[in-house]
Amino acid sequence: MDTHRMMSLAALIKARDAGKARPELMVALCRDAIARNDDRIRAFTHVALPSAVPDDGPLAGVAIGVKDILDSFDQPTTYGSPAYDGFQPRIDAAIVDLARRRGASIIGKTATTEFAFFSPAPTVNPHNPAHTPGGSSSGSAAAVAAGMIPAAIGTQTGGSVVRPAAFCGVTGYKPSFRLLPTTGMKHFSPSLDTVGLFAAGVEDVALLAELLTGRDLAVPEGAPPVDPAGIRVGLYRCAQLETADPAMREALEKAADLAADAGFDVGEIGEPEALAHARDAHKTIQDYEAGLACGPDLARFRDQLSAILVQTIEAGQAIAPSEYDAARRLVKHGRNATSALFREVDILLTPSAPGSAPLGLQTTGDPRFNKLWTLMGTPAINIPGFTNDAGMPLGVQAVARFGRDKTLLGVAAMLERAFQA
Repeated sequence: MDTHRMMSLAALIKARDAGKARPELMVALCRDAIARNDDRIRAFTHVALPSAVPDDGPLAGVAIGVKDILDSFDQPTTYGSPAYDGFQPRIDAAIVDLARRRGASIIGKTATTEFAFFSPAPTVNPHNPAHTPGGSSSGSAAAVAAGMIPAAIGTQTGGSVVRPAAFCGVTGYKPSFRLLPTTGMKHFSPSLDTVGLFAAGVEDVALLAELLTGRDLAVPEGAPPVDPAGIRVGLYRCAQLETADPAMREALEKAADLAADAGFDVGEIGEPEALAHARDAHKTIQDYEAGLACGPDLARFRDQLSAILVQTIEAGQAIAPSEYDAARRLVKHGRNATSALFREVDILLTPSAPGSAPLGLQTTGDPRFNKLWTLMGTPAINIPGFTNDAGMPLGVQAVARFGRDKTLLGVAAMLERAFQA
């Protein structure tokens, strides 16, 4: 795939505001791209029928794909499961409603793994269809990477935004916990489930975040968005780093070198013991909450759910409340350690995934480098710009302190420029 054919949201908005692109033509461009490409990518589970395109609002003319784990009143919402075939919600999820109120056109629902867990969707990786696009936000990442839409909405409970973004070579931004609303999504683990955004590059996703929320998050044009000399970047030496592929470790080291060349204060930092223990608590919290959130589905639809989902819900229901509470205490200690860690650095650099997208469509990859930051509620972003010898994307993940999304996006934009120079 020629990644230069991805749609830049920033370029589209600039053309619209200059009177060079009308909103209805911007959306029509996306419809045409979906019609030409989605038979082979299979990123969409449903494409909306043509309708009037709003010509007012900051996102007017922007066609957005929405992960099919989020409710939409005018399109089917199946949560990636045959148990919900033909299901039509009465109202939108809060994030979908917010996008519409900002003038966006919800062009379709993007493929998700079942209940945003592990059973793969039919979507393929646009760079090589023999490889997974990642999950659970499979369709959202692939649709942007294939140049069908400029923006998409996904969710992350473990690594479901950052990892598929890395595998597909796009930007995936997981904001600070609850910066984007989760009302109206099919919850798996409510204390972890986070709405995130996809776009071609960092500046695109930052602009999307600002236009969607009204928050000051966009990367300014012209002058550097941050003073690199005042930003401390730490290459995160967690124990799991040695489990990453050699090409991924090499890309991370090169990213740190390029960050230093760009003027950032770069060093290395080890993982506090409390964070290593907190990482181990992720599965307990996720599964216990899945046992509650998805228990009604198990009671009614057991025969229509995949074996791995049934096993996970049952395992969650078997976890004692005392075990869950102990895991939550580990998380609290981990968050205290995270606060201390970010007194030493402003940004952490880690792999977005252990390597490039695995071969085969029976897996969505491993979230081992993402789930800790989902658990901590900190903002994280995949920065594209590297490939392995086979030409498959490798992503570098940047992480910031909770609530420092503006800093994260500014630093990530500068790093992306350095990576691609």
